[in-house]
Amino acid sequence: MLLFTTLGRYLTLRFTRAILSVFSTFFFLIGTLDFVELMRRAGDSPIATTPKIIMLALYRVPSVAEQIFPFAALFGGMFALLTLSRKLELVVARSAGVSAWQFLQPAVVVAGVIGLVSVMAYNPLAAEMKRRATALETRLFVRAGGQSAASLPEIWLRQTSVDGQAIIRAAGARPDEDGLSGVTVFNFNHDGSFRDRIDARQAVLRPGHWELSDARLTSATEEPQSYKNYTLATTLEPDQMRQSFTPPEAVGFWAMPSAIERTRRAGLDITPYELRYQSLMARPLLLVAMVLVAASVSLRFFRFGGVTKLVVAGVTAGFVLYVATQLSEELGSSGIVNPIVAAWLPAALGAMLGALALLHQEDG
Repeated sequence: MLLFTTLGRYLTLRFTRAILSVFSTFFFLIGTLDFVELMRRAGDSPIATTPKIIMLALYRVPSVAEQIFPFAALFGGMFALLTLSRKLELVVARSAGVSAWQFLQPAVVVAGVIGLVSVMAYNPLAAEMKRRATALETRLFVRAGGQSAASLPEIWLRQTSVDGQAIIRAAGARPDEDGLSGVTVFNFNHDGSFRDRIDARQAVLRPGHWELSDARLTSATEEPQSYKNYTLATTLEPDQMRQSFTPPEAVGFWAMPSAIERTRRAGLDITPYELRYQSLMARPLLLVAMVLVAASVSLRFFRFGGVTKLVVAGVTAGFVLYVATQLSEELGSSGIVNPIVAAWLPAALGAMLGALALLHQEDG
């Protein structure tokens, strides 16, 4: 097997260096642009100092850069193969009887290993950094008045308790405790009829109940009443509450199965989390597909000409595959397509089409 020979180790090093170099470049660019944008926003917050902005940018970059892995495999594979072709190293390898399928073994293995590492090690780290970034961003900009509550996504919860069903709407979450801010609660009787509405400044989840502050109770049969503190029964647990408004991107790969189970027990939609979990597991195959697409347009000898057109075609094919992946995930998140099919189908089709193109070029 070529992978364990001297040539195989050399090619493995070249492909690894190329893919990681492309990823590092994009990582640095994303971090720089995000830092500039955060510094612009920092003018509206007196507590957003430069060290805190740098920390926030460092927290935010890993989760954003995680989307770059497919393009790193595509551009890194193209760069490595074109460099080998330009230096006639591929010509020498072919003349020695090494086929394209043999010297692509290191590239496929490197792409698969990087995909596994990105899922098992990088993703949990990026998810943890994203959670810290959300909490820090809330403290710096929302509480300081630098961002209005209306600009934040609303949080919706549904619960069933001894008093009946309730729908809770909140303007945002409190990062320092298990609570919500800007809360509106719509209470319903056991038969489904509307009972009353509660507006509160904040709600903190305690064992077995919500503790609402500065609450105003409005019902259809009585005059509105105000309470400094108001108690509302609940069966929600802190993990279930946090899970209900935690985006799938903020849940690490290893924590995803338990998150899916908690979401299922809470009676919430688990489709986004299942789709994210399947997409993570399909990432190594997607990176392999990107490498095969890169190889299908990068094996032409420089002396034959037309390399620029092939490179443009390869970049276009890679972007089409990435867009198809995103479109499939959108269909999966909306429930139109099964999450497993939505996550695995684009990667599988991309790998098969890349292999088909190579078969046509090399053996056709």
